[in-house]
Amino acid sequence: MKINKKSLIFTSVILFFVIIVLLVFLSTLPASSKRNAITRKVEVPTGTTVKSVSKTLKSQKLIKSGFVFYLCGRYNFVKAVLTFDSEPLSLKSGVYTISSDMSVSKIMKILSSGQQEYIRVSIPEGLTITKVGQRLQEASVCSLEDFKEACKDPDLLLEFGIKNESFEGYLFPDTYFFTPMMKGEAVVRQMASNFFEKIKTVPGLSEKNWNDLNYTVTLASIVEREYRIPSEAPLIASVFTNRLNHNIGLYSCATIEYIITEIQGRPHPDVITYEDLAINSPYNTYKWAGLPPSPISNPGLTALNAAQNPANTNYYFFRLVDAEKGKHVFTKDFNTHVNEGSLINTSKK
Repeated sequence: MKINKKSLIFTSVILFFVIIVLLVFLSTLPASSKRNAITRKVEVPTGTTVKSVSKTLKSQKLIKSGFVFYLCGRYNFVKAVLTFDSEPLSLKSGVYTISSDMSVSKIMKILSSGQQEYIRVSIPEGLTITKVGQRLQEASVCSLEDFKEACKDPDLLLEFGIKNESFEGYLFPDTYFFTPMMKGEAVVRQMASNFFEKIKTVPGLSEKNWNDLNYTVTLASIVEREYRIPSEAPLIASVFTNRLNHNIGLYSCATIEYIITEIQGRPHPDVITYEDLAINSPYNTYKWAGLPPSPISNPGLTALNAAQNPANTNYYFFRLVDAEKGKHVFTKDFNTHVNEGSLINTSKK
């Protein structure tokens, strides 16, 4: 039987083409089984290319072939033939959770969905910048150092009209939904924006000029560290306000703790000693009358409202009388206060 060379060549070409297509198609299937799957967080920066993403996915062993992924993402016709999905790939920036048991088509849908992963982080009232940063680092939002650096960024402070050396006091305690591996600057901007939005709910606070606003926020940051029961916050604010009006030291242990932990970088003390009370710092309210130069914590609305509207009292002293319930007793003169107990208070956080 005579073999037609042209037919043989044509058949061989077709067979070769089919084999190539089959091999390429197999490369669009999951890189592993579900049982052996590798799951990783993949960041897609703004303006990134399909080629760059394909290299990242391949290097992390999430796909079989970076080249095939690139072809499917770059050419819709190729994607339609190989994945039976004609939807074009439009990369959306963000951080996504990708697993090696996903097909190329599924990965592309995730990366073009914009439905990136969020991390829920609750920041309680009264934390300092360092303690906020530690929570963010533990939650894999950003590093502590990157966050602290952003909190002291002069350009970012200028953007929000903050004339202090850091954002201490202006990072609103709240529940946030961040994305993994964020820049510290983005986190600070989100928290500070929230602060200036939330203070609009405190009558007259957002309208204050810088000096008056910083005065109130600084007072609130101390009140935040002292009160336990919300109804007592205005009373504690009244004690501090009465002392400020008469140039009497605030005598707040919370300011000593701030010096020790935030300025000196030492561990949180179990006990405040007389040596600690003698530390030469403008934040030492045992040594100097008046408020510290800037806030010592990040206050919530309860403390901000109390500092903006302190109760009208003649109290000059208070102390903790029920540690379990957080109840304080308030007195107007020193003799009564001494009879009630020690002058030195212990802050709550």
